[in-house]
Formats: sequence, structure tokens, C-alpha cells
Amino acid sequence: MDLFDYQADKAAAGTRPLAERMRPRSLSAFFGQEQVAGPGTLLRAAIEKDQLFSMILWGPPGCGKTTLARIVSRETRSHFFHFSAVLSGVKQIREVINEAREMLRMHGKRSILFVDEIHRFNRAQQDAFLHHVEGGLITLIGATTENPSFEVNPALMSRCRVFTLQRLTGTALERIVAEALADEERGLGRLHLTLAPEALSHLVRLADGDGRAMLNHLEAVIAFLSGSGGAEPLTGRTIALAEVETALEKKALLYDRAGEEHYNLISALHKSLRGSDPDAALYWLSRMLMAGEDPLYIARRMVRFASEDVGNADPRALSLCMDAVAAFRLLGPPEGELALAQAAVYLATAPKSNRIYRAYGKVRATIDRTGSLPVPLHIRNAPTALMKSMGYGKGYQYDPDTEAGVAHQTYLPAEIGGERFYEPVDRGYEKIIRERMEWWRKMKK
Repeated sequence: MDLFDYQADKAAAGTRPLAERMRPRSLSAFFGQEQVAGPGTLLRAAIEKDQLFSMILWGPPGCGKTTLARIVSRETRSHFFHFSAVLSGVKQIREVINEAREMLRMHGKRSILFVDEIHRFNRAQQDAFLHHVEGGLITLIGATTENPSFEVNPALMSRCRVFTLQRLTGTALERIVAEALADEERGLGRLHLTLAPEALSHLVRLADGDGRAMLNHLEAVIAFLSGSGGAEPLTGRTIALAEVETALEKKALLYDRAGEEHYNLISALHKSLRGSDPDAALYWLSRMLMAGEDPLYIARRMVRFASEDVGNADPRALSLCMDAVAAFRLLGPPEGELALAQAAVYLATAPKSNRIYRAYGKVRATIDRTGSLPVPLHIRNAPTALMKSMGYGKGYQYDPDTEAGVAHQTYLPAEIGGERFYEPVDRGYEKIIRERMEWWRKMKK
């Protein structure tokens, strides 16, 4: 029994949401995840040769996990079960296992079990089909929006390959809309509609990498225009930005990820952080997020800022920014945006120092000027007798064994032994570092 056969799709087309009707039915029509299922990939070959293995599909909502599983159901000769972890429990698992066993005994046919939202199963429920996956009775395809390393039983994980699907790019989302507008059987092709470029861009930004959301928004716009009672007929019209804004009650902010406004806003955020203004930092951060900027792009810029502009004046800044990145990856929008806001406020209010940035630049310039100077003999490793006979490691003092914990040896090549690259500022934690370094230098004299 194939739950997703073509005839069922066709019969129910009139009542099913556009996003459901437009699901690709074959690998050739499945795009946006070429790194996972494109030509030449392991998964593509396994599906085409009908030599499937158990796997976990991990990715954000609307990226194609369920669609890919349905394509598997069409393009393999296995018996296919679609199982929702939200609606099912151990009893239903046992029923599926029993049916899979009968299919193998009576027809010699393998079974594929697709478990949607597998992270919602607890450990006991996952254990209920672990043995059958291991024994080969069923091939498991699990779909999850959560990190399977944390949410899936390790024993089950070890028997599955994990494929990571990415949020859909703007290009992929535009193609999804284009196919929905052109398809006369399942889509909106009979209406002969077009979208103004700025209207399409607005829909892409609102979808935020979610193909299902993209088509849901488009369908909402069509429904609004159909019931608006306007004088202009729906068929054959070009949908304007203002109509999309009205239908979805979402204004399009002035923004262009590849244009001047993109650089203006990230510059404003960066300078607000550097200028220690948390209010302005939060404002520009919100402007960028609300306009559809990739949150991880902003996060990367803040991570860099933590080293470049805060540095060791507050070493905690870098850790907090990395924590914010991890939190956003775990939660996604909108909840994860609070972690980015927390990091922005922390960076804005932290003491500032660019001495790490300047020191590293000076080091690079020195290396460019002096080339690859040899490592001093006394700090070379000497794992062999030959190396020891050549003086490797000779005279090296183990710093922790000295009274002060510092032996005051030379560690730079002799040619640049007097260079000082890092000069801490007299504020924040760097003030402590500066005092410590000055104390060491006095002891050395």
C-alpha cells in the first residue's frame, strides 16, 4: 500500500493546500538540496538502485525532508509506511512491525518506515524498533528538525546515516514559486499569474528558507485577491508588492542583501557596538532581522567583533557570541533571535580593545618580511637520539617547575628576539594582563 500514489494526489488536489499539491514526485523535480540528493551523491545512487539504508534526515522546517521520503516511496519497490511520532506510540509501532514481517514472509518485499518528527519519540519508543532496524526487517527513515545527536537514541544513531538538509536558498524558493505559477494540473497555472519582482523578493524574505511557508504565503495572497472584490480580474494579472503586503499584513522593509542598504545596516550595527551604544545596536540588529537578513551572517560578524574590537579586554565576549550561535542553531527564529540580541548588548557594553587585531596584523607583516625563520633549538622537540645529539631541546627549562612559573627563556627566533607584538590596553581584563606582563618583564631583568 503506497500512501502517496499519483491517483490519490490527483483526486484530492482540489481540497489540499498548494504546498501539499506541489510536492515534487521524483528526484529530477526535487531541488534545493543538491548536496544531499543531487546527481552523484550517495543517497541519489541508493534510491535509484533501490538499495536503501536506514537514515536520519535533519533540517529546518520546509526544507524537503518529508518530500524526499515520499519520493523514496515512489521510486523504490519496498512497502512504505508513513508514521508520525506526534500521533503514534509503541502499540502502533508493533502493528507496523507485524505488517512488515508479513510483507516479507508473504511477498518477499522489504519495508521502509518513515518516522516524521522522530525526535518526539522517547527512548523507550525508539528502542521498540531498534532491534528490527538492526535485523534488517525494516529500513528506517527518520525526519527531525532537532539535532539527532541529542534527540535520537545513540544505538539507533549508530545504525543510521545522518543527512543534513539546509534551509532553502532564495533561488530555490523563487523556483518553487515559478513552478507553482506554471503548473496547470496541481498549481496555479490556469490563472496565468505573474509576480512583480519586488513582490517575489518580499515573499522570499518572509519564507526565510521554508518552502512550505513560501507556498502558503502565495496561496494566502491568491485567496485574498480572489475575495477582495476588486474590479481587476484575477486571471492574467501581475501581483504587485502592495497587494502582497496587504494580504499578508507584512510590510516590506527597505533592504537588499546584495546592495548598498545591506552594507549600510551592518556598518551601523558594527559601529554601534564599537561605540558602546546597546540601544542602537539592538535597533540595527532588529532592522536587519526583520528585513530578512540571514541571522547567521549577523552572528558571524559579531563573533569577529568579539575578537577584533573587544579582544582580551573581555575574553568572555567571544564565548558568549559562540553560545549565541549555538542557541540560534538550536532554537531558530524567532526564539533564537533573543540570543543574538543578548550577544549584541554584551558586546556593546563590554570594554573595548583592538590590540589582538593589531598584534596579529603586526605578526603577519613580520613573517612576510623575515620569511620562515628556524625554531630555536632549545624549544624544539627531541623524540630521537639523533635530534638530541644535534642539540634539540638542550637547555630548555620547564616553566611550571620554576618558583614564579615563568623561566624567562627566549621563544622567538633570534633575528626578531626583541619584537613586541601584543601590547594590552589599560582597561578591562587587559589591564590585568598588562600588569602581569610588566611584572614578568621586570623579573626578567
